[in-house]
Amino acid sequence: MTDPVLSITNAQLSLDGNAGRVDILHDISLDVAPGETLGLVGPSGSGKSSLLMLMGGLEQATAGTITALGHDLTAMNEDQLALFRRDNMGVVFQSFHLIPTMTALENVATPLELAGAPDAFARAEAELRAVGLADRIDHYPSQMSGGEQQRVALARASAPRPRLLLADEPTGNLDETNGQAIIDMLFELRNRHGATLIMVTHSGELAACCDRIVRLRDGRIEGQMAKAAE
Repeated sequence: MTDPVLSITNAQLSLDGNAGRVDILHDISLDVAPGETLGLVGPSGSGKSSLLMLMGGLEQATAGTITALGHDLTAMNEDQLALFRRDNMGVVFQSFHLIPTMTALENVATPLELAGAPDAFARAEAELRAVGLADRIDHYPSQMSGGEQQRVALARASAPRPRLLLADEPTGNLDETNGQAIIDMLFELRNRHGATLIMVTHSGELAACCDRIVRLRDGRIEGQMAKAAE
């Protein structure tokens, strides 16, 4: 049996707030296979995005272990996690997080430059063309629609050829037409680079595209469902 690309064992997450300590996730255990597409679903406040943040090392588990590509994320410090994400992960957020003073090309090329890629701008341009933005390469975020900005975010996440692609409500800020276009592009980019795709979504259509759906409620895994064979 192939080793999981990501393995979570008895993970818990608690955060200190103004009202005291809040328990976000309880005893989460989950394995993700290489190349799998996994949808995290559940009502608001169920812990979906928090779990995705643990998977990406953007939050540190209070207890338990999280292993990605054979590396224990819970044993890494912030600098080590940042380097690991740079080299192995692509992250797409609902709110795009583009740098407003950079063009689309510069936004996509920046993580490649930070990783020392000698062909950063050529690869960035190729990714922008792949998401249909050949005519927006020199445009700034403020000159683009929400759908176009999310395409730039997708290109930026996929350009480093990540082995793990994480997406947090990638269609949440888009209308139905643009949302469907992003869904199609997300899966096309995943297929082109052979990445493992894990996403948080409220969209039943998007979740139905995944190999497996994991449902959360009150910070716990409530159930799992594998996609029926076609």
